[in-house]
Amino acid sequence: MHEEKTVQRFVELRAQGWSYLRLMTELNVTKPTLIAWSRKQQFQIQNLKAIELEALAEKWLASVTDRVNHFGGQLQRVEAELAKRDPGELSTLQLQTLARSLRREIERAAASPGFTVPVKDIPAAEYHDQVQDWRG
Repeated sequence: MHEEKTVQRFVELRAQGWSYLRLMTELNVTKPTLIAWSRKQQFQIQNLKAIELEALAEKWLASVTDRVNHFGGQLQRVEAELAKRDPGELSTLQLQTLARSLRREIERAAASPGFTVPVKDIPAAEYHDQVQDWRG
């Protein structure tokens, strides 16, 4: 008979997606025993797997929010610098291109599954009005 500690380790590793072959080597248990444990512990394995997946999802979703905030900060700095520039400078076009690129990155990140900040809260495209003013 195997120790409860070994069975619990099996549940943890199986919830992480380990194969029977890998578990046989790690735990020094036969495949029929592992299959029997899997049947007996199926709900515990499923629950642990769901908890681990939820934790990963929360970590990933936080990174999406962080990316949008980062791109938004960059966009604000670029647009602030763009507002100071003379439209005749070559770097103005480069700044406009960068602003468009950052805006696309924000929109792409905001469209990611589970993103919770409404797109309307992303900084508005104010530089278009400035370009019109420069052109007359």
